Amino acid sequence: MNRTAAALGIAATLAVALAGAAPSAFAQDASKEKCFGVALKGQNDCAAGPGTTCAGTSRVDYQGNAWKLVPKGSCTTMKLPGDRMGSLSALTRDVPKS
Repeated sequence: MNRTAAALGIAATLAVALAGAAPSAFAQDASKEKCFGVALKGQNDCAAGPGTTCAGTSRVDYQGNAWKLVPKGSCTTMKLPGDRMGSLSALTRDVPKS
């Protein structure tokens, strides 16, 4: 094995090790929880469900499969327009058709 190949192998191993040690970009603050159905259009936090790919891609207000990080313990007590409530799991209400 020549020195260039050995150096590339070491660099690749180091990159994998560092990637595993780095905190997730989506690491969640322990004082927060995912709350589905409370985000306004375009204000969801990361991947919601069908029709969204990441933050800011929800297509309707209070989209049931879109989530937002909220203070822990507040999700299911939030009062929203139309007698909607937040949920700790994805909802089927207010989900736009594909």
